[in-house]
Amino acid sequence: MEHNPRDEDERARLSALRSYEVLDRPRPAVLDDLTRLAASMFDTPMAAVSLIDRDRQWFAGSHGLADEQTPLDVSFCKHIIPAKRPLIVPDATRDSRFADLPNVIGKPNIRFYAGAPIVDEDGHTLGAMCVIDDRPREVDDAQVRNLVTFAGQAAVHLKAIRNRLRMADLGDELARASKREDDLVATITHELRTPVASIQGYLEILGDQEDLAPYRRLIEPIHRNGERLVSMVDHLLAGTRPAEAPLPAPVGPVSLDTVVAAAATSCRPLVALRAETVRMECGAEVPVRADLSHLAHAVAQVMRNALLFTPADRPITIATGGTPQPWVEVRDGGIGIPAAELPYVFDRFYRGRHARDEAIPGVGLGLTIARNIVGAHHGTVTVDSGGDGTTVRVTLPAAA
Repeated sequence: MEHNPRDEDERARLSALRSYEVLDRPRPAVLDDLTRLAASMFDTPMAAVSLIDRDRQWFAGSHGLADEQTPLDVSFCKHIIPAKRPLIVPDATRDSRFADLPNVIGKPNIRFYAGAPIVDEDGHTLGAMCVIDDRPREVDDAQVRNLVTFAGQAAVHLKAIRNRLRMADLGDELARASKREDDLVATITHELRTPVASIQGYLEILGDQEDLAPYRRLIEPIHRNGERLVSMVDHLLAGTRPAEAPLPAPVGPVSLDTVVAAAATSCRPLVALRAETVRMECGAEVPVRADLSHLAHAVAQVMRNALLFTPADRPITIATGGTPQPWVEVRDGGIGIPAAELPYVFDRFYRGRHARDEAIPGVGLGLTIARNIVGAHHGTVTVDSGGDGTTVRVTLPAAA
C-alpha cells in the first residue's frame, strides 16, 4: 500500500484535537466569552470556535448559532485546515464553493464569513475562529489581523483547558478550585442564562412576525431587559468570584490597542448618550501578554465608571502607552472622588455618597473586577482623584 503523508498528518491532527477533550462536552465558558467578544467587535450576529473533526465541525465556543455541531459537508471552516490561512467570504451566494449549501440557502442564511486558523503549539490546525453575518460585507487588513489574534487566543485557551484537565488528573488543588468555578458558571448558565437566552430567541421570532408589528414596542423592552439580566448575572459572578478560584493567567501576546478597542465596543451604548465625544489617544501597538476577553472586560469596567460618573458635557480621554511599562489611562472631567472615600473604591459593593445620592446605576463591583483581572495579569490599577476629575491607570508587564 502506498504511503500517504497527508493521511498520516490528518491522523496526527485528529489525535491532537481529541487530546483537548472538548468534543461532545459542555462548551467552556471562556470560549463562549471569546466568541461573544468577537461578534461584538466585528458587529456580526454570529461567531464560533469551530473544531474540525473527521466528519463534523464541533462548536467549542458559540454565539448566535443554534446548533452545537454540523456535518462537515456544510462547513466553511474545513477549508481553512489544508490552507492554514484566513478565509474571507464577502458573499457566499457569489462563491461557487458555498452558494448551494443549505446553511446559505436556508437558516442561518450565511452571507459573510471570515475565519482564521486555530493552530496549537505543535503546528496542528484544530479548526477556526470565525465571525458570520447574514448580510454581505467586506473586512480590512486590520480586522483580519484582529481575527488572527482571536484565533491565537482560542488556541491558548484550549491549551489551558487541556492542562487543567491534566492537573485535575493529578489531583492538584488549584485545578479542583478551577473546576468548582466552572461548575458554578455552568449551573448559573443552565438555571438562569440559558432559559433567558431561549426567551430571547422566541422574542426575536415574534419580532419578525408581520401580524405582531403593533406589539413590537412591547417585545423590544422585554428583549432588552433580558440581555440586561444576563449581563448583571455575569457581572455579579465576576465580582464575587471565590478567592480560591483563580482567574485565567495571562496568555498570548495581544496589542494593547486591541484590548482598548474591544472594551470601547462594549461601552458604545453609554458613549452614544454623551454630548461630549470620548477622545481616544491610542495608536501605539504595544504588545502585552493577556487573556483578551478578560482584560478587555477589566478596562471596560473602568471606562463604564467614567461614562456613568462624568456629566455628558465634560470630556473623557482614553489613552495608551508603553513607557516605562504598557499602560491604559482613563481620565474624566467629573466631580472626582472625595479623599475619604478613595481607600474604599476597590472594596466589593462599595458605593460612594455621590453614587447613592444620584442613584447612578451599579452595584459597586466594577473596580473590584478590574483589579482582580489586572492582578491576575501581574499588573496594577491605581486611582488618582481631585476636584477636577478622576484618573484610573491600568499598568501591565511588557510582553516578553
